[in-house]
Amino acid sequence: MAHPVYAFRLHPGADLKAELEKMVKHHQIKAGWIITCVGSLSRFHLRFANQSSGYSGEGYFEIVSLVGTLSITGCHLHISISNEAGSTLGGHLLEGCIVYTTAEVVLGTEPQFIFERELDPETGWRELKIQSAQRNRE
Repeated sequence: MAHPVYAFRLHPGADLKAELEKMVKHHQIKAGWIITCVGSLSRFHLRFANQSSGYSGEGYFEIVSLVGTLSITGCHLHISISNEAGSTLGGHLLEGCIVYTTAEVVLGTEPQFIFERELDPETGWRELKIQSAQRNRE
């Protein structure tokens, strides 16, 4: 049985994270991931490792990588972008990453899993919990 794959393009002015979350909710994706994303941003908003708040900037940036897990119970996404000199910056994708010309996105899904996010007392963050969809049907 084929697993659903969703391919779509985001247009200038779209908020990358908000649109990904909208797509996840619209299709009720319980276990998904980014297969690929290419495009550009005119504004970024990232959270770096071990920081409580985000960092923003404006300009023209190529999306060189977008990875992560997707679920209706929460998404965990990391992005790398490069500026006109090729310098690369990366971190946790936050709302406020605005598409400049395009964002071409392909999402994969796996119906046998359910991805959930639970507070992990060891890390202090909402971490991934993977469940079997089959077990939840029994």
